[in-house]
Amino acid sequence: MSESNGQVVIANDVSRRYGEGDAAVDALVDVNTSFQRGRFTAIMGPSGSGKSTLMHILAGLDKPSSGTVVLDGDEITSLDDGELTKLRRDKLGFVFQFFNLLPVLTAEENLVLPLSIAGRKPDGAWLDQLIHTVGLEDRRTHRPSELSGGQQQRVAVARALVSKPAVVFADEPTGNLDSKASADVLRLLRQAVDEFGQTVIMVTHDPEAAAHADRLITLRDGRIVHDDSPGSADDVIELMKQLA
Repeated sequence: MSESNGQVVIANDVSRRYGEGDAAVDALVDVNTSFQRGRFTAIMGPSGSGKSTLMHILAGLDKPSSGTVVLDGDEITSLDDGELTKLRRDKLGFVFQFFNLLPVLTAEENLVLPLSIAGRKPDGAWLDQLIHTVGLEDRRTHRPSELSGGQQQRVAVARALVSKPAVVFADEPTGNLDSKASADVLRLLRQAVDEFGQTVIMVTHDPEAAAHADRLITLRDGRIVHDDSPGSADDVIELMKQLA
């Protein structure tokens, strides 16, 4: 189900408090934001600013203490664990910092895993296109231990795209890679948005990564303090200095 205004994820008055009483920590405070379909958004902020908490709540991996999240037409904050698991399986793709590939499976088996778990067969033409896009035609039968870090992350990006999800969430996707591998992965995410119409929401601390996005949301102390196009990597560095 699509939102009439093209917003695929909407957060209304989202707060997240951990702990009780004097020990309570407010990770997010009254966050209101939405994400348009087919755009690439980066989320940044100093350590402890709430950026990972926000992503986890948007993706249904954590529940807000108050407020609501609507994801592709579904209000997810009231769903139970089983419903959330199904929603994540059907509507979301994930790219993590540490690849999260299964060592016993080949690159191709890892790539189609979300479909295998859902009992769905991959569309052969789409699978071939993805493998070609991520440049792993000659690595389909290799296991993760036979791939470089950059190749493993490219498999992880393809895996996130294989089910054509409503949203791909990327959590520090270049945090574990050298600069060349990082550039490859960011180019892939950009291509997924521009060519496949994918929606990507990425948490990062890397100004170079943020500069690939259409939009940069910056958090500090659990609140959004900046929301605009990122400009160049140098612009992002300047912004982060001002917020530090």
